[in-house]
Amino acid sequence: MSGHNVSHSNIKTKRRFDVNLCNVSLASDALGQTFKMRIAAKTLRTVDFKGGLDGFLMGTKNAKLTDKAKKIKKAVVKKKAEAA
Repeated sequence: MSGHNVSHSNIKTKRRFDVNLCNVSLASDALGQTFKMRIAAKTLRTVDFKGGLDGFLMGTKNAKLTDKAKKIKKAVVKKKAEAA
């Protein structure tokens, strides 16, 4: 997204609104592993709300996930199917 910085004298200069990315390690309860990811701060809040990495991945469509997240989701689904 782009916009303007507006000074006190009303001079407008171009600026960008970038995503607030964070480097985090998220733990998967089903797999017993931690995964390093670079996700947005809003996504981190959603992960907490959904009850952790496994809950977030299970409730998110594959089209919205990165390739790394899809692989983790596939492993979680396989592990849960074996346990059941």
